[in-house]
Amino acid sequence: MNANKPIKRNKALQAISREHHDGLLLCWKIKSGVEKEVDLFRIKKYVDWFYQNHLLPHFTAEEILIFPILGSQHQLIKKAIADHKNLEKLFTTKTNLTQVLNSIVNDLAQHIRFEERQLFNEIQQVATQTQLQEIERLHTQKAIDDYQDKFWEDKIS
Repeated sequence: MNANKPIKRNKALQAISREHHDGLLLCWKIKSGVEKEVDLFRIKKYVDWFYQNHLLPHFTAEEILIFPILGSQHQLIKKAIADHKNLEKLFTTKTNLTQVLNSIVNDLAQHIRFEERQLFNEIQQVATQTQLQEIERLHTQKAIDDYQDKFWEDKIS
C-alpha cells in the first residue's frame, strides 16, 4: 500500500476515524505545551479531561461495536486491547509527568496509526453490511472540545 495514498474508510467507521484525528491532535497539544514550558500539571489536567470525555468513550465504542467483528482471539484485536490497557495505565498515572506525557504522545500516536493502517482495514474487509450499519447506527458520540484552558495557544515568553 502506498503510504501517501489516503485510506478509503467505510462510512460506518468514519466517525471513529475522526476521533483518532482528535487523539493525534491531543498528542500535538501535549508536545506544544511541553515545548512552550507550560506547567506540566496544567497539561495533565487537560489530558485527564480528554481521557475521561473522549478516550474512554472511544475505547468502549471500539471494544463493544468494532472489535467483536474479528473476535477476541484475533492477533490484531489482542494488540488493540493490550494497547488500550497500556494507554489507560499511562493516562491514570499521576507521577513522573514528563515521562508519562512523553509516553502518552508516543504510545497513543502509534496505537492510532496501528488501528487506522492495519486494524480498521482488516475490519472493513471482513465486516458484513449489517455489522457496518449497526456500528453507524449505534456510534453517535460527537466529540466536543470545550475545555477552557487552551495552554497550547500560549505564547512563548
